[in-house]
Amino acid sequence: MKPTRSKRMTDGLEKAPHRSLLHALGLTREEIRRPLVGVVNAANEVVPGHLHLGALSAAVKAGVRMAGGVPLEFPAIAVCDGLAMNHEGMRFSLPSREIIADSIEIMAMAHPFDALVCIPNCDKCVPAMLMAMLRLNIPSVLLSGGPMLSGRGRGKTADLISVFEAVGRFKVGGMGQEDLEDMVEHACPGCGSCSGMFTANTMNCMAEAMGLALPGNGTIPAVHAERIRLAKTAGMQVMDLYAKNIVPRDIVGEKAVANAVAVDMALGGSTNTTLHLPAIFHEAGLDLSLDIFDRISRKTPNLCKLSPAGAHHIEDLHLAGGIAAVMSVLLRGGLLHGDALTVTGRTVAENLRDLKAKPSNPEVIRPLDSPYSREGGIAILRGNLAPEGAVVKQLAVLPAMMTRTVSARVFNSEEDAAAAILGGRIKPGDAVVVRYEGPRGGPGMREMLTPTSAITGMGLEGDVALITDGRFSGGSRGAAIGHVSPEAAEGGLIALVQDGDRILIDIPNRKLELLLEEGEIARRRTAFRPPARHVASSFLRRYALQVTSASSGAMYGER
Repeated sequence: MKPTRSKRMTDGLEKAPHRSLLHALGLTREEIRRPLVGVVNAANEVVPGHLHLGALSAAVKAGVRMAGGVPLEFPAIAVCDGLAMNHEGMRFSLPSREIIADSIEIMAMAHPFDALVCIPNCDKCVPAMLMAMLRLNIPSVLLSGGPMLSGRGRGKTADLISVFEAVGRFKVGGMGQEDLEDMVEHACPGCGSCSGMFTANTMNCMAEAMGLALPGNGTIPAVHAERIRLAKTAGMQVMDLYAKNIVPRDIVGEKAVANAVAVDMALGGSTNTTLHLPAIFHEAGLDLSLDIFDRISRKTPNLCKLSPAGAHHIEDLHLAGGIAAVMSVLLRGGLLHGDALTVTGRTVAENLRDLKAKPSNPEVIRPLDSPYSREGGIAILRGNLAPEGAVVKQLAVLPAMMTRTVSARVFNSEEDAAAAILGGRIKPGDAVVVRYEGPRGGPGMREMLTPTSAITGMGLEGDVALITDGRFSGGSRGAAIGHVSPEAAEGGLIALVQDGDRILIDIPNRKLELLLEEGEIARRRTAFRPPARHVASSFLRRYALQVTSASSGAMYGER
């Protein structure tokens, strides 16, 4: 039998005590001799996307056993960004990515598994598990929990973002209390990652696109039996990878990077991919700058218009052929590397050929000659306000805001900005500038779905921008420009913006400029004193000392 990594803790006279402990788990002598597979299960009773992961873990373990391995399950934490939104809890969401990755490394090094199957579903858990897989570099497969089905509200399909936007609509009298409560009750119909091309679903699709998850991972609905079958297949497939000694860094190279970004642009994915993909690929020794997003976006057409940019949801994408169908269109157009290896043990092109992948609905997945837009979903803006870059989901910006000069309304926290928006103090032509919400300044780089949804719900989406060194939910839409780098806490120019300053937004030409004379900027910098900020959490204080800029993935680095 093939030598196993787990023999470090099971073989030899000196490992007799170790074997005794494994027997205490109920393992037989035969099982101890077999490959041991760690099954990382992020199930909990807090996150709707993770509520059903126990059933998927059981299916994964069945697959591992069918293929001759011995599965050993251990947990991982997960934060629900929706529940953490718009209060102090959101400061802990992005930092949880590093904690999850580190904890998986700890478990897999302390107990040397021969292979891993990782079962996440929501925003930070997915990239964290991908980071851990590449860091450990043992045979691994990621198996997501799958998307939630769309719900309903006011007689139409709805999702979580519909509810966030309904708050602003209710505030301006566009919706009654009973309609609001009906939407609250029915927009999220059950388990799974919130139904739209939000961050969790984007990252689950990215795992499939980069080759670390099986075909179907991104779009098979959470409640479908097909998801259980995929879980069993993942358990069996990790044993095949073990037998062939195929590890994540064999799969993730420059071609996988380009494929993931191209699919991201075609889907119109979350701006959070510009934080997560650099952190993931860094674990494989690959440096991914913001420039690659813009370069690939300029040549990759947007083929899908999913919520929040459009009316379609993830189940619609699945019925239209899923990520495989999107990739087949890109491959035929020469926009994908078909020879990149995947966890199937075959290449992208071989997978697509075997699946006979092609779109079945030209409105959900447009052909290359009739895309929703000629460029991809994300644009990287630069200028004196963001010399290291800022990120916008250009697909979700109305034409009137693509090029606009706006007047700054400045806030030092998300709460103050949201209160001003909902209080009717923001007017057409304004730019809500929210600073000290970056990775260090927050600390934690909170998502700002509440203020962006309020702007949309109050009918200001075509006249008001939001510019921040923080970040946005994948569900945000409108002229929401985030990740402004350097952030205010690092001395970025956003710290010097004052009420009434004019800011040029020029998305087609990728510009974000504070329209001030250099002399005035120098005068303000000389007089500037950063506001005193108290961070109660010792964990967040440590995080602020270690985290890097949003422009490099907001990951831990040396300072």
